[in-house]
Amino acid sequence: MSSENAVVIFDELITENGFKIGHATLTKPAALNALDLSMIRLLTPQLQKWQQDPKIAMVFLDGSGERAFCAGGDIVSMYKSMQAAQSGETNSDEAEQLALQEFFTEEYQLDYLIHKLSKPILVWGNGIVMGGGLGLMSGGSHRIVTETSRIAMPEISIGLYPDVGGSYFLNAMPAGCGLFLGLTGASINANDALYSNLADYFVPHAAKATLFARLLSANWQQDLLQQTLASICDEFHSLHIGQLPQGNLHNHQEWLTNLAEQADVTTAVEYILSLSAEDNKWLNKAQSTLRAGSPITAHLVFEQLQRGKDMSLAECFQMELGMSCQCGEFGEFQEGVRALMIDKDNQPNWRYKSVEQVPQATVDSFFATLWPLGAHPLAQLSAN
Repeated sequence: MSSENAVVIFDELITENGFKIGHATLTKPAALNALDLSMIRLLTPQLQKWQQDPKIAMVFLDGSGERAFCAGGDIVSMYKSMQAAQSGETNSDEAEQLALQEFFTEEYQLDYLIHKLSKPILVWGNGIVMGGGLGLMSGGSHRIVTETSRIAMPEISIGLYPDVGGSYFLNAMPAGCGLFLGLTGASINANDALYSNLADYFVPHAAKATLFARLLSANWQQDLLQQTLASICDEFHSLHIGQLPQGNLHNHQEWLTNLAEQADVTTAVEYILSLSAEDNKWLNKAQSTLRAGSPITAHLVFEQLQRGKDMSLAECFQMELGMSCQCGEFGEFQEGVRALMIDKDNQPNWRYKSVEQVPQATVDSFFATLWPLGAHPLAQLSAN
C-alpha cells in the first residue's frame, strides 16, 4: 500500500490474533509534514475504508522524521494561490475564494471524521504539532505526546485564528487556558498538553517501536477495541510518567482563571500584557507574540470562544468555515503569511494597529452567514 513518492504512506499490519492495524504516516519531513489538499484527499477515504473494515482493530497516525508530527496547513501554497488569483493568473477573486473554501471544507471534514471515527485512532504527537496538525491530533481517541512535543496555535502571527475545531477544543481546557493560547500563540509541551486536555498519554519517542510491537501482540476483540488500546497506552504512560517535562499552564492557573473572567478582548489583552514576566521566558515570549500579532485575530479568538461555548463540534466547524473564507477575502491572512513566511521581514502591516481600533462591525463580518439556508458546505456534519 506504500509508495516512495506518496505524501501519505498507508500500511496494514497483521496482529498476532488476526486483526489489522491501519498505519498512516504523513511523509513531507522537509516541510515538517505540513498538511496540503493532496494529503487530505488521501487520508479521508482511507480512514473511511478502515472504519468499515471489520478486521481493522485500530488506526495509528504519525508523521515521518524526528522533528514534527505536522506543523500545520500548507499556508505557503494557500498564499501563492491567493496571489495568483489577485494578479490575474487565475480567472478571478472568486476562483481564489473557491480554492480556499475547498481546502478548508475538506480539511474540516477530515478533522471531524477523526473526532467521530468508530475505530480507535492513536495519534503520535511527536515534535512540532501546530495549527492543522493539532486539528488532526485533537480528534484522536488516544493522543500521545513525547518529550519533544511542541504544540501551538500560532495563527495570531499570520492574521488567521485558531481554526480546525479550536472553537471546540480550546473551550474544553481549564479556565483561561484556551483564551491565553489563542491570543498569544504560546507553545506548550507534553505536560501542558495533558493538563489542557489536548493529549491523553505521555510516552518517550524512543519507546515508539516497543509500543507498536505491543499493539501487534495484543489480544484484540471486536467489542473491546477501545478498552484494549487504552489499557496498553495506560501501561506505557505509567511506565514513563517520571520523564514528563515540567509544564507552565498548571503553575499559572490562578491568573489564567482571572483571564477567563475578563469582560472583553481589550481587557483580556491588557491583562496578559500587564503580567510580570521577569525571569519567565515562556510568558515573555507569549506577550511579545501578542503585541506583534494581528489585532483582528485577537478579536476573532475572543469572539469564537464566546460563541463556541454552547456549540456542538459540528456547529463549531460550520462557524469556522465561514470565518476562514472571510479571512481569505479580508487580506489580513495574506499579509501575515507574506511577512512571516514569504518575504520574512517580520513586519506585517496589519489593518488596525491595536485591538481598540478594530470596529465591531469588522469583527461581526467574519461571522456573517455566507451560504443560503441548507446550502452550507458542511451541513452534513450535523447529521453525523
